[in-house]
Amino acid sequence: MSKIAAIVGRFLIALIFVISGASKLMDVASTETMIVAAGLPGGLAIPVGLFELIAGLCLAAGFMVRLVSVLLIGFVAATILFFHNKFTDPMQQIMALKNVAIIGGLCLAFAHSQMWSHYYAIARERRGELEARNAEDRIRDAELRAARAEARADAIAEDRATTAYVEATPGTVVTPTVHRERRWFDW
Repeated sequence: MSKIAAIVGRFLIALIFVISGASKLMDVASTETMIVAAGLPGGLAIPVGLFELIAGLCLAAGFMVRLVSVLLIGFVAATILFFHNKFTDPMQQIMALKNVAIIGGLCLAFAHSQMWSHYYAIARERRGELEARNAEDRIRDAELRAARAEARADAIAEDRATTAYVEATPGTVVTPTVHRERRWFDW
């Protein structure tokens, strides 16, 4: 259940970046104006929009979540530093806190993807241990079957040898041998 919640949370955080990146790419001129007004160099509107869109899609798809999370954390921190740094303005303060919350969600996405990669490594190791144990069990069973077959062959050879000895000895009275049915623990 926690994996489903993590996937939904990761998808919802990614949705912020996908929509933001797409809107930046739809209105490059106003995005460029906003970037220049913050004191950053011009020409960043398209790269920023593409970065947000691609990183959001990667995050939503679960592709390279740890790397994308770290990159987006740096991006959101830079957004706070350059665009929402007037903490006395209530609106800028709310936007900065929203971005801090997004950073928290990205940290959780980072940590959760790490946890699942460890889980998968542990599961692979456990699967290998089970396969090794099953192989050992099969070897032991094969050895037991071979030992039982050898014991049966020895018993048959001993019966034949006894029968041949009795037949070869003159004056020996042969009494019929009563063979009892073998039980499972005789094998």
